[in-house]
Amino acid sequence: MLPGGLVVLGIFIITALEAADDFQNALRRLIFSVEKSINRKRLWTVTEEEISERVILHICSSTKKLSCRTYDVHDPKSSARPAEWKYQNRVSTSWLSLECTVHINIHIPLSATSVSYTLEKNTKSGLTRWAKQIENGVYLINGQVKGEDCDLLEGQKKSRGNTQATAHSFDVQVLTQLPLNSDHRSTATVQICSGSVNLWGDVKCRAYIHSNRPKVKDAVQAVKRDILNTVADRCEILFEDLILNEIPEKKNYELPQRVFVPLPGSAIMLCDYKFGDESAEEIRDHFSEMLDHEIQIEDLEISEEINTACVTSSVKSEVAPTNTGGEQPEPPSKTTVGLKIKQNIGAIAALTVAVLAAGISFHYFSD
Repeated sequence: MLPGGLVVLGIFIITALEAADDFQNALRRLIFSVEKSINRKRLWTVTEEEISERVILHICSSTKKLSCRTYDVHDPKSSARPAEWKYQNRVSTSWLSLECTVHINIHIPLSATSVSYTLEKNTKSGLTRWAKQIENGVYLINGQVKGEDCDLLEGQKKSRGNTQATAHSFDVQVLTQLPLNSDHRSTATVQICSGSVNLWGDVKCRAYIHSNRPKVKDAVQAVKRDILNTVADRCEILFEDLILNEIPEKKNYELPQRVFVPLPGSAIMLCDYKFGDESAEEIRDHFSEMLDHEIQIEDLEISEEINTACVTSSVKSEVAPTNTGGEQPEPPSKTTVGLKIKQNIGAIAALTVAVLAAGISFHYFSD
């Protein structure tokens, strides 16, 4: 549910004061499990500058007294350290948003030589190679290339004597580089494949950065991570839906659409994903349950049109796939994302024994 630039800082619990110690070991295991679950599907690496401490906040149900402890999630043997909890004004409203639409065209071969290499592993391996292109891309912010250490708000601070930092939005364009340099040496790899996964289309991305002296490098990093996260999430959700619901084999599937909803009392929007057969009421109820706050249908922002996934057998060689209506599929429009899986009929049964992915996420927001 968190777009780029936002991370899970920790977990909180509300109990009576005398029951706080009874939950400490369980909370410690939980906070490490949350971090492990997040890292499992992560396509990007954490930098050395990033804080590795996560918070466990206990709120006394009777006195409302706060008790805060931190753990270093990079150290499995880390013990609790006391921390001071302070409130700050306007934290939830002082965020800058960055938006972009990225075209993707990713070809992922499915290995036929490794039986233990599941669809999940094949896909993540292919996405990891694509992630390097995103990491090495050139990012234009409002049409300009800026130095990493430059102030993001440089040149946009004042209008009639007032700052425009709050609720300001930036348009980001992503240019991926091609290895066309004659000095660049590349090698070809021959691989026996049972099929392939092709991801293509346009992905809507959104990231946030705090307006307190924001740097260009931090803004670009937040955008990169949102691009990588949303593509990985869509693959995981689709594969999980195919397996858990035992959806029969067909030529066309729908990829989940990204849906945004405003976080009450802040300038931030959270996100989730929906399939085409899910109603707006179902998505609203899901958001309301997760946020423990009443969400209106008109608050939902569906950023993309319905996406399709085409499945064809490699037995048909290079014959173009057809959709359920008997017409040739059109190239992806400006807001479509597609998934095409080419694979042998004999391999389909093996690939269905794929991924059961379960993620735990806890979100705490404080003003």
